[in-house]
Amino acid sequence: MGEIVDQMDVPEHCRIQFSTNHDEQLKTQGNADYFITSGDKIRFFFEKGVFDDKGDFTVPKERSLNKIGHALHAYEPLYKTATHSPKIQGIAKKLGLKSPVILQSMYIFKQPGIGGEVTPHQDATFLHTEPLGRVMGVWIALEDATLDNGCLWFIPGSHNNGITRRMVRTPEGTHPLTDFVGREATYDNKLFIPAPVKKGGVVLIDGEVVHKSEQNASEKSRHVYTFHIMESQKTKWSPENW
Repeated sequence: MGEIVDQMDVPEHCRIQFSTNHDEQLKTQGNADYFITSGDKIRFFFEKGVFDDKGDFTVPKERSLNKIGHALHAYEPLYKTATHSPKIQGIAKKLGLKSPVILQSMYIFKQPGIGGEVTPHQDATFLHTEPLGRVMGVWIALEDATLDNGCLWFIPGSHNNGITRRMVRTPEGTHPLTDFVGREATYDNKLFIPAPVKKGGVVLIDGEVVHKSEQNASEKSRHVYTFHIMESQKTKWSPENW
């Protein structure tokens, strides 16, 4: 990824600073065609606060990125190979998937010192299907994910409780480009348990399980490659999804 970052030229309309906060999502991604149309492209998304008022970087360029998404699995040869590897196909088969498809993919950086908090959420909020329960995240640790650098946290059993909000496209020609139906529930922090994982480990994430990660305040990054699989057999993909 270093070569890609070194060659980045960042036009103003592409300086999208990624957030999972409800209100900030509406203000940034929700108004950004660059984000909404990234499902079949490879695009760059930045950490909050990495640009000054003039649009110049406030941190080294190679440490500015939050993630790259959302079609690495389709266009980037290395990640295309990894996503469709025999190991991944074996996991899908063991889980009983009959007609799995890849919805999206991301390289997440969790930069040292500034890697932002990912607030509690459910992936089905953004990747909605009928029925629910047809989406699974595959989260591959490219570095050790620890308590210090922002490993995942989960609420056990929360995948059984449905979802409380959905992100949907708004009618064409209106702003923001997306909106939320419902609100994320308030969760007791005591219910979350951490899931540290060593480099090379894989975490499978049910689309309805509530999870989060804390800000990376350490001096070590926490790089991961992650993608979402949907069982397409007898499944309706919502046309309102971003």
